[in-house]
Amino acid sequence: MTKPQSRLSPISVSPNGKVAIVTGASSGIGRVTAVELALKGFHVFLACRSQNKTQVVLQEISLLSNNTAKADFLPLDLGDLTSVRHCAHSFLERNLPLHLLVNNAGLAGQRGMTASGFELTFGTCHVGHFLLTDLLIDRLKHSTPARIVVVASKAHRHANRLDYNSLREPTRSASGLQEYAAAKLANILFASELARRLHGTGVTTYSLHPGVVATDVWRSLPWGLDWLIKKFMISAQEGAATILHCATSPQCATSSGEYYDNCSVRQPSTAACDVDEANKLWKASEAWLREADS
Repeated sequence: MTKPQSRLSPISVSPNGKVAIVTGASSGIGRVTAVELALKGFHVFLACRSQNKTQVVLQEISLLSNNTAKADFLPLDLGDLTSVRHCAHSFLERNLPLHLLVNNAGLAGQRGMTASGFELTFGTCHVGHFLLTDLLIDRLKHSTPARIVVVASKAHRHANRLDYNSLREPTRSASGLQEYAAAKLANILFASELARRLHGTGVTTYSLHPGVVATDVWRSLPWGLDWLIKKFMISAQEGAATILHCATSPQCATSSGEYYDNCSVRQPSTAACDVDEANKLWKASEAWLREADS
C-alpha cells in the first residue's frame, strides 16, 4: 500500500488545473486527504462544519507549500439539507470545474436525528452526501474525466439489509454501531448505483474501506469502548492511502463502481452487491429529497 508521505520541510506546489472537494476535511483522514491533494496541485475545497478547525488545516497547507497551494473553506453540515444546498451553491457560483468529489465526512456512535429528520448517522453519511453529489453532478460531468470517491467501511458487512422505517427515526441501538453499519452499506450501494447511472459520462465512482482509523469519528462511543478499539486502529496517514489511491491513481481511471480495501479491489458483502437494493435506495433517497423540498 502506498502511504501518504510525511512532509518534513515546505515544498513548492505546481497547480495541476484540477479542483477537488473533500467533505469532513478538518480532521482525521479527511484532513490528510485534503493536505495531500493540495500538495499534489489540486485546488482543494474543504467542506466542513467548523471554520475554526478547518482554518488550522488551511494554515498547514499554506506552510507546507510555501503559500503556493490553493485551498479554501466551504461551510457544510451534512445533517442539514439546507446547509448542503448552500454549500453546493457556494461552490457552483465560483464557475470552477470539479474533477474530484470525496464524500468522506461521517460519524459513529452518536445517537439522535439530523436536523432534516433522518437517523443521525444515516442522514449524515448517506442522505447529505446523496444530495451534495446530486447538486454537483452536472459540474462533474462537464469537467471529465472526474471521480467521485465515497468513504465507506468494512463495517457494512454487519448490516444484512436496510430497514427503511428506522432510517427516519432516532437511533435505536445503544452504541449506534448498528446504524453505522447500515449507513456504510448505503454508501457502497450508492456508489455502485451511481456508477451504473453515470456509465459512459466520463465520471467514475469508487467506494472504499479506509481501514479502522483512530480519528474523531469514534468520539461519541461509550467510555472504555473507544479506548479499547483504538488500540487496534491505524493512523490517519495510513487510512487516507486508499482514498488517495481511488482519487488519483491512474490504475483506477478505467474502473467504476468497485469497492476498495488496502488500495486493491475487494468483494463487498452480498447485501452490498444487490442491484435491486441499490436502485431501491436511490429511489427512496430521491423521494426523501422531493419531500424535503415540498
